[in-house]
Amino acid sequence: MNIRKFAAVAILGLCAAGSAWAKDYKVGEVEVDDLWVRASAPGQSNGAGYMDIDNEAKTADRLLSISSDAAERVELHTVETANGVAKMRQVEGGIALPANGEVKLSPGGYHVMFIKLKAPFAEGVTVPATLKFEKAGEVAVQFKVKPASYNPGMSHDHGAMKH
Repeated sequence: MNIRKFAAVAILGLCAAGSAWAKDYKVGEVEVDDLWVRASAPGQSNGAGYMDIDNEAKTADRLLSISSDAAERVELHTVETANGVAKMRQVEGGIALPANGEVKLSPGGYHVMFIKLKAPFAEGVTVPATLKFEKAGEVAVQFKVKPASYNPGMSHDHGAMKH
């Protein structure tokens, strides 16, 4: 392969990789990506949402609230463990975003709680919502509905596994 073809292929590859790493949403200096919920099980009335938030500002910010027409109520929650028992509780006052820092809303920690779903979360669709930040303002987002079995910590590439 001559050097020009190699360079063209390399540039195309970097462009494709860059778009894969692009942030999904931005408001002010806050970037939000990897928003997802699991598909609802039959009869399930609540659902949890997750995301990564990057605050690129030199000052701290705060995720104050989230709203969505997909549920009767939407709240920010966390999971706390006391005496070996995990309990979910609403976060009062929002979630702090440190200056030049990142906060992950993930299973077992901070998360969005969709309470009394108006319709089940169906795999493959999106759930619209609006995030409200103390300083950055509001941004409309879409949560991707993943399979009910989705586990973000597990790789689904079994090519390297020995069977």
